[in-house]
Amino acid sequence: MDFTEAPAEFLTRPDGTQIASRFQAGAGSTLVFLPGYMSDMQGGKAQALSKWAAENSKAMLRLDYSGCGESGGEFSDGSFTIWRDDVLMAIDHYTDGPVVLVGSSMGGWLMLLVALALGERVAGIAGIAAAPDFTDWGFDDARKAELAEKTVIYEDNPYGPEPMPTYLKLWEDGEANKLLGKEIPINCPVRLLHGQRDADVPWQISMQLAEKLRSDDVQIRLVKDGDHRLSRPQDIDLLIETISGLMR
Repeated sequence: MDFTEAPAEFLTRPDGTQIASRFQAGAGSTLVFLPGYMSDMQGGKAQALSKWAAENSKAMLRLDYSGCGESGGEFSDGSFTIWRDDVLMAIDHYTDGPVVLVGSSMGGWLMLLVALALGERVAGIAGIAAAPDFTDWGFDDARKAELAEKTVIYEDNPYGPEPMPTYLKLWEDGEANKLLGKEIPINCPVRLLHGQRDADVPWQISMQLAEKLRSDDVQIRLVKDGDHRLSRPQDIDLLIETISGLMR
């Protein structure tokens, strides 16, 4: 089956910001992909899953958070709460049944926040180098102090030419949405993929997350030579194998 990329559709938030999304109809639970920090729905993992879903007649939803990709708004205005609500708006618009959430890096944190909001509608979740609470373990005291003083800090970006900003608003909202300090009341099947050569999110975070989740159906796949992105052909194959099994 040939896969043809559908044009983006736009949903309008109450404040007028337009959120870009792509939905493809299909059977069963709707697969929902949540990109990472400063990423969008056109990344390699998102497109690979979209192609797999189309070839297997599975429903899938992708979107860009406000300030990212094709969506309107400014990245500096974003936060975990705002982006969670962007995802919930899109899910509410396109679906009325069960969903399977897939979150990459920061999208893995949002995946958990969305799952908590949707409750029993979530048939499963899958994290790819999931990064819950990175505003805590990802920042030492010096960086936290600098961010509080300057309201934005910039760091080298290993994935693009532009420096990577962190805004105080986003950091404070992240601190208010931390999850790893107590049990996370998510009961659905959970699959976690993590590269052990991940230079951005320690693979031990997936271990901590597994311990905190209430669900007993939690599986972790560690890729010894895998990096943060897990975007090599063999990594994509593992991702598709994992999602296929989860959606069965």
